[in-house]
Amino acid sequence: MSSSLHSPLYSSLSSSSALQDRKLRNAVNFAKPNLIFKPGRSFPLIRASAGFSSSLDTGLSTELDAVASHSEIVPDTVIFDDFEKFPPTAGTVSSSLLLGICGLPDTKFKSAVDRALSDSECYGLESSDLQMSCFFNKALAHVGGDLAKLVPGRVSTEVDARLAYDTHGIVRKVHDLLKAYTEIEVPPERLLFKIPATWQGIEASRVLEAEGIQTHLTFVYSFCQAAAAAQAGASVIQIFVGRLRDWSRNHTGDSEVESALRRGEDPGLALVTKTYNYIHKYGHKTKLMAAAVRNKQDVFNLLGVDYIITPLKVLQSLKESVTLPDEKYSFTRRLSPQSAAAFNFTQDELQKWDQYSFSSAMGPASVELLTIGMDGYINQAKRVEELFGKIWPPPNV
Repeated sequence: MSSSLHSPLYSSLSSSSALQDRKLRNAVNFAKPNLIFKPGRSFPLIRASAGFSSSLDTGLSTELDAVASHSEIVPDTVIFDDFEKFPPTAGTVSSSLLLGICGLPDTKFKSAVDRALSDSECYGLESSDLQMSCFFNKALAHVGGDLAKLVPGRVSTEVDARLAYDTHGIVRKVHDLLKAYTEIEVPPERLLFKIPATWQGIEASRVLEAEGIQTHLTFVYSFCQAAAAAQAGASVIQIFVGRLRDWSRNHTGDSEVESALRRGEDPGLALVTKTYNYIHKYGHKTKLMAAAVRNKQDVFNLLGVDYIITPLKVLQSLKESVTLPDEKYSFTRRLSPQSAAAFNFTQDELQKWDQYSFSSAMGPASVELLTIGMDGYINQAKRVEELFGKIWPPPNV
C-alpha cells in the first residue's frame, strides 16, 4: 500500500458530502494507503464472485476471477467510493491519514483523534516533545483500533520514518504503539508495523519478529533489501513495481536495474520475481506484496505473488472483462514454488547479509527511492504535529 498508503478507513465516512470526499482525497493524495493482508495462513482470496462479482450475469468468468485464483487481489481504496464494489480486507493507518481525518470534522474517525488528544497519560509527561509523541501514538492507535472494527484483516501502522536509521528507536516506538493498541484491546495478531527498509529498520524487524510482533517492511527497491528482510523474518515485504520502472526510464547507473533491462525485463517485475523465488526456494516465512501496479498487464505478470495492490481503475477493467475460450491473455501463474526451486542465485545473492554488504549492494535506484519515500513520510508526520499543536486540547474535553 500506489504511492504509500490510504486505507479503507474512509469507507466509513458515510456522513460526508461529495465535496468533503474530494477534500479528503486531496488531503491524503501524497501517500496512498494500500489496503492489505489478513492474519494467519488462511487468506480467503478476494474474488470477483465474492465481494465484487461481475455485473454481467452471463455465467462466464471475468479476468478478475481468473487472476484472483492465483494471488490475493487487494483494492487500493482511498475513500468509501467503490467500497461496496471492492471491499478491502484490511488497511493502513498513517500520518497522511490523520491529516485527512482532521480535515473532515464530521467523520467518526475525528472522534478517535479527539480521544487521543484528551488522553490523561500524555498530559502528565514533562516535556512538550514527549507529550506530542504520546498524542501521535495514541492517535494512530485509536484510529487503527476503529479501523480494525471495520475490516476483517490486519491493520498496518506507520512507524515514524525519522527513526529509520535508529534500530533501538524503532523498537521503542513499536513497543509504545503496541502498548497504545493494547490499552484499547486490539490484539497484536491484528497488527502489523510498517517500517522503512533501511538496514536499521531491517534489524528492528528482526528484533520485533523474535518477540512475536509482526512487521511490514516498505520502500524495498533492491534485492539486498528484500533478501535481508526475508532473513530477518519480516512478515510482509512491499515492493513498488511502477516506481522502480519509472526510475529506470529517467536514470542510469544502477547495475541491478541495468542487468534487468539487458535481459529485456522490467526492473520492478524482475525484483518481485527474484524476491519471490528467494523466499520460496529457501523457506522464509515472509509474504510478498507488489504495489504501484499500473495496468492489467502488470497484474498478469505478477500472478502467484501473495498480494497485488491494485488500483480501482484496473480492478474495474478486470471485473468488466469476460474471459472466453479464445481469450487474449493466458492467465498462467508466473510465480510458483516450483519455478522458485529452479531459479539460480549467485553466491553473492545467497550471502548472510550484514550492514557492510548491504550498504555496498544498495544501488542509486534503491537509495534515491528509499530516501524519497521516507522524506514524504517525515513531511507528513511534521504536518500532523503542527496540526495537533494548533487543535490541542480538543473542544469539549
